[in-house]
Amino acid sequence: MDSWFHLKDTVLEGGNAFSRAHGMHAFEYPGGINFDLPHVIAHAPSYPGVEHIGGNMFESVPTGEVIFMKWILHDWSDEKCLKVLKNIYKALPEQGKLIVVEVILPVAAETSTIAKGFFEIDVCMMTLNPGGKERTEEEFHTLAKQAGFARMEKLCCVYNYWIIEFYKL
Repeated sequence: MDSWFHLKDTVLEGGNAFSRAHGMHAFEYPGGINFDLPHVIAHAPSYPGVEHIGGNMFESVPTGEVIFMKWILHDWSDEKCLKVLKNIYKALPEQGKLIVVEVILPVAAETSTIAKGFFEIDVCMMTLNPGGKERTEEEFHTLAKQAGFARMEKLCCVYNYWIIEFYKL
């Protein structure tokens, strides 16, 4: 209730009511690692709580409770994806998970505008990246299982991209 008392001051002067009432932030910045190629990390801007680490995901991945990858797997062949996923599996603790953002191709042929867009992206991936491709849900399940993950779940679709979680247990 104390934070409601400070709401007017917060609106007028900025900030947030919780920190005015309690003298601390409700949520600090989460710690995290931005892992990318060394030449990319060399130019990465600093952010509170973010440590930049350069490396090669085909060799090893920094440890973390949760690892997030967006638009990475579609660039690579199944063999290369499997190498990366196995490295991620090793880097996760027992209760860890991998969060992936990717397109999931429909299994049956569709003619909707969205499906056509997915298939166009698939052709682009195959053209631009040798071995790269968009995958079906079953193909993601197969990769997850081969890498050692116990299960995979599609959480939600946002602007035609799926949030997918791979769990160690």
